[in-house]
Amino acid sequence: MLHLLAQAEPFRSPTVDFHAFAPEIVLSVSIVVVLLVDLVFDERGKWATSSIAGIGLLAALVPVLTLAVDGADRSLFDGAYVVDNFALVMKALFLLSGYVTILISARYIAEGDYYEGEYYFMLLCSLLGMLVMGSARDLISIFVALELLSIPAYLLAGWRKRDLRGNEASLKYYLLGVFAAAVMLYGMSLIFGVTGSTILTEIGAALDGGEAPAPIVVVGILFIVIGFAFKVSAVPFHTWAPDTYEGAPTPITAYLSVASKAAGFVALLQLVFIGFLGRSDVWGPLFWVLAAITMTVGNLIALRQTNIVRMLAYSSVAQAGFMLAPFAVAGDIDVDRGGPLAAIPPVVTYLLIYAAMNLGAFAVVMVVARKTRSGELSSYGGLFEYAPGLAVLMTVFIFALAGIPPLGGWLAKFVVFRALLDAGTPAAIVLAVIAAVNSVISLFYYASVAREMWMRPVPDGDRAPIRIPASLGSALALAAAFTLLFGVSNVATRFGDLAIFGFLP
Repeated sequence: MLHLLAQAEPFRSPTVDFHAFAPEIVLSVSIVVVLLVDLVFDERGKWATSSIAGIGLLAALVPVLTLAVDGADRSLFDGAYVVDNFALVMKALFLLSGYVTILISARYIAEGDYYEGEYYFMLLCSLLGMLVMGSARDLISIFVALELLSIPAYLLAGWRKRDLRGNEASLKYYLLGVFAAAVMLYGMSLIFGVTGSTILTEIGAALDGGEAPAPIVVVGILFIVIGFAFKVSAVPFHTWAPDTYEGAPTPITAYLSVASKAAGFVALLQLVFIGFLGRSDVWGPLFWVLAAITMTVGNLIALRQTNIVRMLAYSSVAQAGFMLAPFAVAGDIDVDRGGPLAAIPPVVTYLLIYAAMNLGAFAVVMVVARKTRSGELSSYGGLFEYAPGLAVLMTVFIFALAGIPPLGGWLAKFVVFRALLDAGTPAAIVLAVIAAVNSVISLFYYASVAREMWMRPVPDGDRAPIRIPASLGSALALAAAFTLLFGVSNVATRFGDLAIFGFLP
């Protein structure tokens, strides 16, 4: 026995690439520091938590940039965790979206009894889950990342503890989120059962080989897509979004509509284009139906809204429909046009542009609400008379969401239409027509906001100027700059094209 032990290979601990984990490590350290500051400092010192959280996010962005400059793809834990161009683009999006959320949160949280330390602690924990999601290439790591980003979001949605609408928002988001997670987890268990692996590349090889039982595979893929359809607020799994967006603190509404939705799309991209790529016959028709009804129902209900937050909530639902459209036709794109993977850049490009213009719109909503104490569309009457800068910015953001050139939104819609036309099938052409009609419909309710600001009188006659806090002003400047930059350059499409390399063998 001793002789055998002497001949055995010595135990070696697994090699960990700390550079690959650097963004997550930096963010984890920031979380600990925020927690310690919240525990040690009294109420007068809690303001520091927002600054620490913001600095932590910018610091986490540094290793993302160094990894991008290095250019090498890193695969850890037998392919369960991958750092490539796709992961880095998505992590940069999450960190910048989180930073803008902190900018618009600073005064909002400080001026209310909202427990600053816990707020930023939960926000950073949720962002950590998103960073993990960007690199997850395994069913287990995807599920862990989803829960890590979702559980703090459930609490943040009900942060206004004495507000009944906030409590309703949190409870509805939590209950439907748990149900969706259970459905998705059941689908994952079926896929694991028929493939014998949780690694997406191995699942893709097994499903592409046709060895797995077809009915079980169909049910598994269906359940997984339904679980993430809730996360991206696709119809009919969107019912949580309007009430949650209206009841949650406005910064969290902006965060959920951008970063949380982006995380859901990141998971879908990885699952569909790595794990389920060979079964486009299953997920293609499902995404077609989801895209068509999501953009149509979202836009039609948005037309009827008189509250701008609910209008932007249904607008967010409709925008998700546009982002789902490339999934629907990916399997029909010819190899000479890039094949199914050519559907990835349009989705990534749309996510980048949507983040800038939607965060900007919610930042304006927050600034105006500081004066009007209302979210009704009528409260925006005559905004140009006493806050012309805000009226111009809001006009930029809403017409960008509508897809009017030369603002960023037109490029987002253009790349989606190009993907649909590249597929060229009758189903793709019909979906392109539905998307075009919905683009026209959306212009009506976006234009109604501009009409209030530019053509209606001030409802209460109060033309006192609006004071914009420095943090909110910085958020507005960043969002406006990116919205205009993406509209007049091909920066967003370059990042979208970079993302495709994360899915190439």
